[in-house]
Amino acid sequence: MVAPVARYGIAAPAARLYRAVPTPPGHGLRRIGTALLAPARRAAVEAGRAARAALASARETVRRARRDAWRALAGSPAAARSGEPRGIAARTLGSTPTVPSAAQATETPPGGEKLVERGRAGAAPRGDPKSRGRRATAPAPHRGEEPLGKRQPEGPPPAPAVQRIRLRYTKRGRLRFTSHRDFQRAFERALRRSEVPMAYSAGFTPHPKVSYANAAPTGTGSEAEFLEIALTEARDPDTLRAMLDASMPTGLDIVDAVEARTSGLAERLTASVWEMRLDGVDAEDARPAVAAFNAAGSVEVQRKAKNGIRTFDARAAVADLRVVDAPADRPGERPCAILRLVVRHVTPAVRPDDVLSGLRAVADLAPPVPAAVTRLAQGLFDEESGTVTDPLAPDREAAPTAYPAVAGAAVATAPEGAGSA
Repeated sequence: MVAPVARYGIAAPAARLYRAVPTPPGHGLRRIGTALLAPARRAAVEAGRAARAALASARETVRRARRDAWRALAGSPAAARSGEPRGIAARTLGSTPTVPSAAQATETPPGGEKLVERGRAGAAPRGDPKSRGRRATAPAPHRGEEPLGKRQPEGPPPAPAVQRIRLRYTKRGRLRFTSHRDFQRAFERALRRSEVPMAYSAGFTPHPKVSYANAAPTGTGSEAEFLEIALTEARDPDTLRAMLDASMPTGLDIVDAVEARTSGLAERLTASVWEMRLDGVDAEDARPAVAAFNAAGSVEVQRKAKNGIRTFDARAAVADLRVVDAPADRPGERPCAILRLVVRHVTPAVRPDDVLSGLRAVADLAPPVPAAVTRLAQGLFDEESGTVTDPLAPDREAAPTAYPAVAGAAVATAPEGAGSA
């Protein structure tokens, strides 16, 4: 009873009185204030704009004066601000020295004026909070000057490559657990120790021209890894191989070298031959599992990828899977089944551990210890014979008679005891 009385007897009349009496005078006062203060507000806005324009003009004048002063004193405002040495300075890139000429040492490098006064090239000045996250634009060129171009490294360009050598190397023993990046560092050190005349890439951070093809996963051994290097001077492939092999650690061996006379080395690596040693698994137990895997139309396996769990078919890429007899180099009472696998290089790549997951899925074959996996060969897969050919054979056939041919068959075969490491 109290609420309706308070609402309709007190609140409603008070609202009608407020709308009828105080509101119109308030609107009138606001209109009067706006009419009186609007000219003053516009004048203040215009004064602020004029002050900011004058300040910006003064700053631009100071920048141009400082730039002209640096050009008159040091010859290059970019070199003076960045702390680069002036004059003739030699820079060594690996084994290739780069010495700029006197004219190049004193002239302004192309695009040097494109650097921002109070920041890195392409970065906004720190003092302006509104420009954070934006790329600062280069100052407009003066009248009569050419437009600023892209910065280029000082000195002459690197020497061109005159010869390319393709190498085959191995990962044996405990060094099978080295990563691909570890091998890259070891191989670059071997290049410097052997004083190989390497060709370098152009740019501010030159790198030796080394091309790697289809490296094996970390933890697997390999007898057939390939790479290609570019040289600025011609070298004998066999002599170069011996020098590099002597500079590499034991287990990372350079076993073959040939001069590149054909193109498309990576295109010839279409399949690999793998050997998997399953310690604790009897060969008679592995044969039914292999037969079930070969008889299956598709074997779905899962692998953890960057975007989550990925499911794919591991059977379609397998060209051959069989159980081979164990050699007599590992006697003992513990059983050991040896599987020979030929897998095509497809996308997504099917690895030996994916095939082991497929054997576990179709026949519940799970070795008690991790399998020892070794790549015996890789190259072009011959559909008729089912073998993997040597990818360096076309280069040997195209080599002149001055270079002796490297002994070896055209078909890639595993050396004796390759998988026993």
